[in-house]
Amino acid sequence: MKTRSGSAGKEKAPALQLQAREPDQVESGACPRQQMVAVAAYFRAEHRGFAPDNEISDWLEAEADVEDLLRHSH
Repeated sequence: MKTRSGSAGKEKAPALQLQAREPDQVESGACPRQQMVAVAAYFRAEHRGFAPDNEISDWLEAEADVEDLLRHSH
């Protein structure tokens, strides 16, 4: 296993970047479920005034909302 030189053991993992997108900016190649989550996360972020550092919470809560919606629609 190769190790990188530099700051010994202090490398940070790349930050997870979840970005709420306006409904008309959702990627056309995304699956419908992912599109629904992206839109729901956007509206959650909008509702809280787009305050920073809550993107992951928005996304996870939007995923839960979409799962509930899809589960109850069948």
